[in-house]
Amino acid sequence: MFVTTHFPSFIFHHHRRSTMRTVTAISLSFLFLLSISATIHAHNITRILAKHPEFSTFNHYLTITHLANEINRRQTITVCAVDNAAMSSLIAKGLSLQTMKNVLSLHVFADYFGSKKLHQVTKGSTSTATMYQATGEAPGTAGYVHITDVKGGKVRFTPEDNPSQTDTVYVKSILEMPYNISVIQISAILQSPEAEAPTAAPDLNLTSLLQRDGCQAFYDLLTTSGAIGTFLSNVESGVTVFCPDDDAITAFAPKYKNLTASEKTSLLLYHGIPIYNSMGMLRSSNGLMNTLATEGAKKKYDFTVQNDGNDVTLKTKVVTATISGTVVDEEPIAIYTIDKVLQPRELFKGAVEADEPAAAPKGAKKKKKATKKGDTSEDDAEAPGPDSSDDYSDDDAADQTASGGGRLMASVVMAFCFSWFALV
Repeated sequence: MFVTTHFPSFIFHHHRRSTMRTVTAISLSFLFLLSISATIHAHNITRILAKHPEFSTFNHYLTITHLANEINRRQTITVCAVDNAAMSSLIAKGLSLQTMKNVLSLHVFADYFGSKKLHQVTKGSTSTATMYQATGEAPGTAGYVHITDVKGGKVRFTPEDNPSQTDTVYVKSILEMPYNISVIQISAILQSPEAEAPTAAPDLNLTSLLQRDGCQAFYDLLTTSGAIGTFLSNVESGVTVFCPDDDAITAFAPKYKNLTASEKTSLLLYHGIPIYNSMGMLRSSNGLMNTLATEGAKKKYDFTVQNDGNDVTLKTKVVTATISGTVVDEEPIAIYTIDKVLQPRELFKGAVEADEPAAAPKGAKKKKKATKKGDTSEDDAEAPGPDSSDDYSDDDAADQTASGGGRLMASVVMAFCFSWFALV
């Protein structure tokens, strides 16, 4: 005989609910850990060195050469700082700012080297690429530095193209955030003949740059409308221009003629971002971007940057344009050609593209606006986006990364706590 045991059904239901709770709790814990890891990488080299006055000169040149920005954007990096006395010998050489940037780039390793790792180098010696090598400015392998763990606990640094320099050694650790950023002090400037070679200053004449490689028609619109002045005023702090090619301007001409003078200006300013964005930055910073048209406007005038492999697209609520070429990408100026004119929803009531969400954001209301004859479409309420900033510095860039990550972590923590209490 077989005996069948019948358990009350509530036991099975209770067991299933307990299992679901456990799985949910584990999932939330995993998300919580991910949120922590997403915020750890935020750092700001300017603020780190500001706490140590003996590195103020080194810190100053990292800022004015815009290397600080690059350091803040990287997630695995080592900065070899030198004190003010060591910097004085470099300044005495009277190098141009671009050449100074090359020399200091040699002091930024594209790998993490904390004190422990430096004193445990495999087989006593290794070679590492620097930012000078990564930028493509270094000829051959001149952008590499040899690291040697010598007797007596010393660690020596020798540039690839200057093997006779054997007196530059590790002094101390300033800050370590394994395995994100390590800031160490070395005893002297790394001397590289290639890095110190005279370098022509980049062409920062925005007016001449905008007349190159298919941007002439767009430049003509900027000058006739007067919008060029806003672009020029942003050059020193950094500016990115998305220039519709001549064919795109010709195809858009009928719509452009129907705009008022102020609308034309807003449209043209919509093609500029008040900060320098390299192609690498655009490929890694998907999301909403404020534009030159945002400042002082009652509406957002923003668009979304997205990438698909090596292709970078700019999406408005009306049209999607693709970056088709690079005119110049040299901080603080970046100019890229695009295959379409960017049309902000604030000016055009075109249909949302198929891959754009059709529904208005939660909590947003739809409201009818006065439109041109024959146009009866409704305009969605403005989607939330980042606020514009009048004063965007190197510190602000990193601060926004850190605070943005902090807000993300706080949100996940709250969600984790509420969900946990709900489960138990």
